[in-house]
Amino acid sequence: MSRFSFEYPWVFLLIIVFIVCAKWCKERSNALFFPHLALLTAHGARRSSWLFILKWVGIVMAITALASPVVTHSFIDSKKKGRDIVLVIDSSDSMRQRGFDPNDIFKSKFDVVKEVVDDFISRRKNDRIGIVTFADVAFIASPLTFEKSFLHEITQMQRLGIAGKRTAINDAVVQAYRMLEKSEAKSKVVILLTDGMDNMSKVTFSELKKLIESRKVKLYTVGIGGPGDYDPNYLAALAKAGHGEAFAASNADTLKRVYDEIDRMEKSEIKAKKVLKHTFLYIYPLFVAIMSLLFFIYLRNKKGV
Repeated sequence: MSRFSFEYPWVFLLIIVFIVCAKWCKERSNALFFPHLALLTAHGARRSSWLFILKWVGIVMAITALASPVVTHSFIDSKKKGRDIVLVIDSSDSMRQRGFDPNDIFKSKFDVVKEVVDDFISRRKNDRIGIVTFADVAFIASPLTFEKSFLHEITQMQRLGIAGKRTAINDAVVQAYRMLEKSEAKSKVVILLTDGMDNMSKVTFSELKKLIESRKVKLYTVGIGGPGDYDPNYLAALAKAGHGEAFAASNADTLKRVYDEIDRMEKSEIKAKKVLKHTFLYIYPLFVAIMSLLFFIYLRNKKGV
């Protein structure tokens, strides 16, 4: 936003002084100040309206320059420190179960998860987000990216059965940590969502635990479904090793609150300060004032006034 102002607006009071002086102060032609002034003020010469205009333009512009006109440009300088977040989503056959959303019992767990994840992505304005989908195998559905429109499309394209029917939780978490290996972000987060128990991974729990304990990555785990659908102790152990927290969601509303809570805890750091840039314009009225007064002297000398 730009704003025009004067640094010393009170200087314009000098115009009153000049007006008063023009009306009541008599011109004195004293040789002490200008020995040839009599030659410039010959009797009988008609005063030109141009002399009057040039004189007052010069005076007003000189006072305007003294008042120091300035244009102030203000803008916000933001330093945004986003996070690198990898969403690990279970797409095993158990995610077909319906009734997870009491408002729409025909929606499967997977449909609800896609909606909640899509909303979560929308709110992470300053973060890079990647997606790992898993069942029998774990694969990267999307690399880390700031492109939210791309992430929305990828999320909607996910289908059950693409990666198989069983559950390879450990392999999926390893895949997520590999995505973050070359990340230079100061804050790295993995969010694991599953409704089952690991029955397909090649990586053992002890190997996985050792890996996540050695990395500076925060791991959140989210178990969805009812009792017996997943192993809460297993997910809690993973979250503890990853310096994060374990959550449980028994329905769609609870799942949304879980992601809201994670969103709140992992807010990106945004430091903003207002920066003012001043552009001083006194040179322009000063130039006009000098030129006006030079023309004034030239015409006055030429006319012999």
